[in-house]
Amino acid sequence: MTATELLALETSGKSTELVRGRLIVREPPGTYHGRVQSILNVLVGSYVRAHALGAVFGQDTGFKIASDPDTVRAPDLAFVDRARVAQIARRGYAALAPDLVAEILSPEDRPGEVLTKVGEWLEAGVRLVWVIDPDRRVAAVYRDDGSVTTASSDDELGGEAVLPGFSFRLAELFE
Repeated sequence: MTATELLALETSGKSTELVRGRLIVREPPGTYHGRVQSILNVLVGSYVRAHALGAVFGQDTGFKIASDPDTVRAPDLAFVDRARVAQIARRGYAALAPDLVAEILSPEDRPGEVLTKVGEWLEAGVRLVWVIDPDRRVAAVYRDDGSVTTASSDDELGGEAVLPGFSFRLAELFE
């Protein structure tokens, strides 16, 4: 399957991604997942908008991060720097990797699949990946230089060089 075919596919009520031409269909995220994502979107989006840094994209927005065969991934949150926002067409999937993505774990997520997705994001050019685990109230931070750190609920999660000056206490997502 191609990204163009995915765009035309009718799968109402389902979340879809395309991995090396193979369709992945999942149930939509649960309500608590949506709440955590919404809080994160407000925190990041407000900062990005106030500082005119670029654009923030919400849950299940597709980005075409590989071709032949196509891969379209849809993070829970994405940020694209203002220098590249103009590359995003009004239709279809943007053929670029965001600068930052956040993945919020769901109870059915398998650790190996999550690490594969993180690797795909970084290989595509994402500079910073947050993997947020609401059940354990922790986050893993993966960087394009290969370093990984973890943050607990009381720690600050920051935008580092991607969103300079931005940070929030991880616990804010779970309150």
